[in-house]
Amino acid sequence: MTKSTHTSFQIDDPSLESQWRAIILFGKNSATYKFAFAKTLLDIVEKEKTTVTIDELALPYAKYLIEHLKKNDRQGNSNSSTFLDGCRKFLSNEISEDDLFQVTRRYGFVNVIDAFQKVNRAEIPNSFYEKDFSRQSKRLVITDNLLKLKEKFQFQNLEQEVEARWKLVETAWNLNINPNLLEVNYDDKKELFFIDNKIMRRKDVTSVREALNGYQKGRCFYSKKEININSNQDDTCAVDHFIPHFLKPILAKKGVNINGVWNLVLADMTVNSSKSNRLAHVRYLERLFTRNEYYIESNLPLAETIINQTGNTKAKRRMFLKEQYQTAVNELIDHSWQPDIELL
Repeated sequence: MTKSTHTSFQIDDPSLESQWRAIILFGKNSATYKFAFAKTLLDIVEKEKTTVTIDELALPYAKYLIEHLKKNDRQGNSNSSTFLDGCRKFLSNEISEDDLFQVTRRYGFVNVIDAFQKVNRAEIPNSFYEKDFSRQSKRLVITDNLLKLKEKFQFQNLEQEVEARWKLVETAWNLNINPNLLEVNYDDKKELFFIDNKIMRRKDVTSVREALNGYQKGRCFYSKKEININSNQDDTCAVDHFIPHFLKPILAKKGVNINGVWNLVLADMTVNSSKSNRLAHVRYLERLFTRNEYYIESNLPLAETIINQTGNTKAKRRMFLKEQYQTAVNELIDHSWQPDIELL
C-alpha cells in the first residue's frame, strides 16, 4: 500500500513546523474553526503561556471568526451552527460581547480541540497541547512542542500561511460553483492569487507567497534554504516560474497556462537570480510533481485548479509536466541549471 501524500509530507520532514503545516494544509476542513483556533494558539506562543483556560480562549477565538464572517458568511459545510449564528448576531449588534463569550465557551470548542491535532484521523506525533477538562475550569496544557515553534525561523511565516489557507478555503465555499469551473489564477504584477470565471467578476484572494510557502515547508524550491515570505524585505523570496516565463507564447499555443499554479515555486532571491531564464535540471521535475500533489491532497481550491490545469490522474499529471519540460528543452540551450549549494 502506498503512503498518502500528506503522510509523506510528515515522514520526509518530521519537524514541528511540518506537523503544524500538515494540520493547516491537510487537516479536515468541515469548517474554518481550525484556522481561528490555529491563530489563537499562535497568540499563546507569542505570550509563552504554559496553560490557558477555555474562558481565556473564547473571545480571541470567536473574534478571529468574526473578522472573516465580515467578508465571507459561509465558514463551514453545515447548514446550521449555534456558534456561528452567535458570531453573526454579535456582528450585527444583536447580542453583547458577554453573550458572545457564553455562546463560544459552550458551543465553539465542541469539536475543534479534539480534531485539531489529527490528520487523516491520526494524531500528529508531537502534540502541541493536552486537554485537561478534569477541573471545574476547563483548560489546555501547552506543551514544549508548541512553544518551541517560536524558536524556529519559520515562525514568522506561520500566521500568514494560516490566513492564506483560510482565505482560499472560504472563498471556494462562498463562490458555490462547480469545482470543474473553480480555478485559481496568478497575477504576476501584484503577486496575488485571484479567482474569476464566466459567471463572476474577479476576486482577489491572497498573496501567492503566503499561499505556497507551507507546501514547500518554508524552503527554497531549489536550494532547500529557509525562506522569508514577508514583503519588501532584503531577503524576501521570489516567485519563480519553473518553466521560464518567456516561453509563455509557445506554451500558450498548446493551450497551457505558464502562469498556472502548477508552474509557480518560491525561491531564495539569490538562487532565483542565478537561475534567471534558464531551465532547471530535469531532476527537479519530480520535486515539482510531488509539490503539486500536496496541493491536491489539501483540497479546495488549489486541488481543483491543479487537476483542471494538468490532469485528473497522477499519470496524466506526471505526463503533463514531462511534456512541458520537453517543450522547454527543445527551445533552450541551457537546461541543466542547478544551485551552487543545495541542502539535504
